[in-house]
Amino acid sequence: MNICLLGQFPPHIGGVSSHTYLLARELVERGDEVHVLTYPHPDIKDVDEIHVETAATVNIKGLRGFLFLISAMVKLISMVRKYNIDLIHAHFLIPPGLIAVLVGGLTGRKVAVTVHGSDIFIQSRNPILRPMIKYVLAKADYVAVVNETIRKQILKLEIRGISDKIKVTPNAVDLEKFKPDTKSDFKDKLKLDPEKKVILFVGNLVPQKGLKYLLEAKKQMKSQAELVIVGGGPLMAELQETVEINGIEDVHFTGARRDIEKIMPAGDVFVLPSTSEGFPITLLEAFASGLPAVATDVGGIKELVTPDVGLLVEPGDPAALGEALDKIVQDSGLRHSMVEKAPVKAKNYGYLEIPY
Repeated sequence: MNICLLGQFPPHIGGVSSHTYLLARELVERGDEVHVLTYPHPDIKDVDEIHVETAATVNIKGLRGFLFLISAMVKLISMVRKYNIDLIHAHFLIPPGLIAVLVGGLTGRKVAVTVHGSDIFIQSRNPILRPMIKYVLAKADYVAVVNETIRKQILKLEIRGISDKIKVTPNAVDLEKFKPDTKSDFKDKLKLDPEKKVILFVGNLVPQKGLKYLLEAKKQMKSQAELVIVGGGPLMAELQETVEINGIEDVHFTGARRDIEKIMPAGDVFVLPSTSEGFPITLLEAFASGLPAVATDVGGIKELVTPDVGLLVEPGDPAALGEALDKIVQDSGLRHSMVEKAPVKAKNYGYLEIPY
């Protein structure tokens, strides 16, 4: 089968990009011919027998998605005809999903969409986007969701026939890339205090990641630990200013990185303080790297963070977040037990199921 994946793809950074790459790799191994249409990036190239192309847009909020919608539709129609694409698989509902169902309708091709989380938990609240999301879900031939929580959320939209075509296909982690015994000089390069434990956050610096609560929790923590925030995004300057104004000690911002597999093993505990999530791949990467986790009870996180590998807290509660981090940092017995069990948990997600 000739398949075109539409949406984020490496070298773009994030959970959707990681998911799409793993799926593309599984499809190639299955014997399919895989093409990708993604957002512009200076380092875009073919990888692992996967042919990658881009559609033009600009990095301006409000315009990026609209321009990509237009340019990607034109490019995708061309790719469908040139490569005789049988199936278009979009990742994220708006704009990739909308592009896919429109082009699928114009070209008579089957369409799959994967719902990753914020598209249904955040975008669907928008009165303009909500009808578009319902249209995409109604028109798609296959609807994949990364956890049961998202499936239930979609069912609330009351789309006719939707329950028969939803399939839960959990995110996966690259166990060859993320390992607990990976050597890392990250602590030395960042000049972290070797006597202090390292709390690690990896993700985009956007409001739904709850980083303002993490910084407040760090300020309230009783134990001394280094907090390393890995990622870039629109909140970078604001978060750095918060650290400076409030005198919050031992906080380090690295910016966006593409070597997460080398950074994860340098941490002692992973933290994810999100107010909205789907089924975060970063948690799987942390577990595969041997890190216990403290995370908020939102989306599908509770399906991953069980008491043997981490602690759950309510979102938007800095005091509870700080207490949970203190508990793992200070209790070496608890931490070591979680460190041993985390990679075992990750092994349950070493394979990405293909929904078609």
